[in-house]
Amino acid sequence: MQQLADEVKEIDFKSETYKDAYSRINAIVIEGEQEAHDNYIQLAQLLPDCEEDLIRLSKMESRHKKGFEACGRNLQVTPDLQFAKAFFSGLHQNFQTAAAQGKVVTCLLIQSLIIECFAIAAYNIYIPVADDFARKITEGVVKDEYSHLNFGEVWLQKHFAESKAELEEANRQNLPIVWRMLNEVADDAKILAMEKDALVEDFMIQYGEALSNIGFTTRDIMRLSAYGLTAA
Repeated sequence: MQQLADEVKEIDFKSETYKDAYSRINAIVIEGEQEAHDNYIQLAQLLPDCEEDLIRLSKMESRHKKGFEACGRNLQVTPDLQFAKAFFSGLHQNFQTAAAQGKVVTCLLIQSLIIECFAIAAYNIYIPVADDFARKITEGVVKDEYSHLNFGEVWLQKHFAESKAELEEANRQNLPIVWRMLNEVADDAKILAMEKDALVEDFMIQYGEALSNIGFTTRDIMRLSAYGLTAA
């Protein structure tokens, strides 16, 4: 902890190097919240019985996006949203394809498990090294993200037997994308004092716990988590 505290003291939040990296990291979290908002709106159409809950989640994501936009303004950084759209393009395309085919299970795995676990991991690693303004915003956001993750867990656990095969296929298609995303952002994250190994570890913990809560065995989780790991 002392080493982390010393690292934070050494971070120059106003340096051009930091702000350049932050322009992409900040854009990723802004775009991630926008993707989540849009995905929950689409899920509300696919799951009319859960529409009220999903619309509520989508509105929370919009608030998160505004909070992270304020974080960028606080550091006088313009987010590189073009980079962020490209960063999310793989998961975005897979979600849209699944939604068009009515594959609710695949959509829930992408949004409620993969994207939420990715966000929680990133926020957990970022909070200790964030500037004071961004730390307060992010601490509030991460609490909400756990409730979003819980929605997907609860629905998929209730429908586990009939969803298991599709979940395994969706995991096979989408988890390798996460490892590519983690690699792509590693250099910028390091400038913000966020180590890639810590991001990978936290994501694996969050994702493994989510799969366990749904109904997968430890052996299943080890097998599912291995997809694409060689790319990490």
